[in-house]
Amino acid sequence: MPEPMSTVFTPVSGEEPPGLYLHIPFCKSRCAYCSFNSYACKSPPGAYLTALVDQIRYWGAQQWCRERIFSTLFVGGGTPTIYGEELAALVNLCLKSFTFAEEPEVTVEANPNTVTVPMLTSLRRAGVNRLSLGVQAFSDRLLGALGRSHTKGEACAAIKAAREAGFANINLDLMYGLPGQRATDWRESLDQALAFGPEHLACYELTIEEETPFAQMVEKGALILPGEEEVLAMAALTHDLLAQAGLPRYEISNYAAPGNQCRHNRNYWRNGSYLGLGAGAVSSLSGFRFSTVEEPELFAALVHKGELPLDEGECLPLAARFRESVVMGLRMTEGVSLARLQRRFGLTPAGYYGKMLEELQQQGLVEVCHDRLRLSEAGLPVANQVLSRLV
Repeated sequence: MPEPMSTVFTPVSGEEPPGLYLHIPFCKSRCAYCSFNSYACKSPPGAYLTALVDQIRYWGAQQWCRERIFSTLFVGGGTPTIYGEELAALVNLCLKSFTFAEEPEVTVEANPNTVTVPMLTSLRRAGVNRLSLGVQAFSDRLLGALGRSHTKGEACAAIKAAREAGFANINLDLMYGLPGQRATDWRESLDQALAFGPEHLACYELTIEEETPFAQMVEKGALILPGEEEVLAMAALTHDLLAQAGLPRYEISNYAAPGNQCRHNRNYWRNGSYLGLGAGAVSSLSGFRFSTVEEPELFAALVHKGELPLDEGECLPLAARFRESVVMGLRMTEGVSLARLQRRFGLTPAGYYGKMLEELQQQGLVEVCHDRLRLSEAGLPVANQVLSRLV
């Protein structure tokens, strides 16, 4: 391993505890809509796991990390659970190599057809206390259209297995606006999800990303998606139904029972510091942003040679960090604290954006309430358009 990095990371006044992210970029198969850094394989390479272990030990010894108490660990992908029982040892190593808060949030993402009760039990014993299952739909027809590798039956079995293994904090990922999906289909997925009593739901509208099979199908006119009005109806149904079920929205796409908001993601949205390890992972440490190489084989080879697998990095100017904090913070229904922005950056949205912000307020899309700037009820459905004006 290289010599410890020089202290380019300087503490920021009022900085909150950082999060730690591990990226496992492998899946059994790649979905037709996926644009993440992920790779299909039948058996994940051991060399990648070895490299990740080396990186955990290296970064755990760095001054920036030693000086901080981490509040969350999130293992995402890809499909982390493709590594089976080995994943528990990786989590255990993380919790020993870094200093964590007394009750850290430890999340692992999983696909329904990669989990068993024994494997989930080993994760619980290793310290994982939050499971995020990529269900996407409770319909074999819609799952097939997405190119998912699991079935509705496997999704239901995975949720039951998670409860049997002792998980008391479960998130289910669901998607709407899918090819061939109607509002009634979406209602069925929501009803079936709620029947399992999840503590958290993440409900995403399908977006067509460039260079995906879905993008190619759209170009050829081979992908028929629901109309805008039907998608808006699905979004409205989500908000109303989940609020009635005791899962109020706290971010554009996320809903949680009281006390079960995802702390790791809240740190992202509050533009906090986080360390990302693994191929293609991004880190933001006290304003210094850097990423690792995306290709898993190159990542493992560089680490094996004793080199840092870094791709690029930059020190973000204060104004850029301010804009990021505003835009990311507005994704949350609570919005952003004006006092916190002033404390961190010496700037306010009114002073920085001026007339543009006034126009958004006059249009009823954003509002100031109790010293917080937030999207209004009218602004939430068109959040992406509003936020694009503030970037």
